Amino acid sequence: MAEKTISKKINKEENVWPASEEEGELAIDLCETKDELILQAAIGGVNINEIDISITNDMITIRGERNREGKDKIDKFYYSECFWGPFSRSLILPQEINADKAKASIKNGLLSIYLPKLIKTKKKTLKIEEE
Repeated sequence: MAEKTISKKINKEENVWPASEEEGELAIDLCETKDELILQAAIGGVNINEIDISITNDMITIRGERNREGKDKIDKFYYSECFWGPFSRSLILPQEINADKAKASIKNGLLSIYLPKLIKTKKKTLKIEEE
C-alpha cells in the first residue's frame, strides 16, 4: 500500500516522534459524502509546520504538538483544562481511500482532511487465452 505523508516529521533531527512525554488523543469527526471521507479536528494553537499526517489506503495517523506560549512567565494556575504538549490519533478508515489524492487544509483552527474513496470496479471479465 502506498503511504502519503502530508507534512514533515516534527522532530527532524531524530526523525522520531517524542515518546518521553504524555501524549494526548486528538478528538476527531469523521463523516462521508458520496465521493469522499472527511475528517475534521479542532487544532487551535498548533503551528501548521508541527502537524504530521500519514495516510495509507485504510488508515490515517495525525500527530502534532500544542505549546503554551509564555509558560515561563506563569506563576500560578487557577484552571488548566486545555491539553498542552504532543498529541496523536490513529484510526482505521471504514472504507479504502485513494491516499495519493488526499488533501488537507486548516481554517480558523479546524483541520479538514479530504480522503477520496477508492473506486473499485465490481466486476471484471477475464479472457482466457489458448496456448
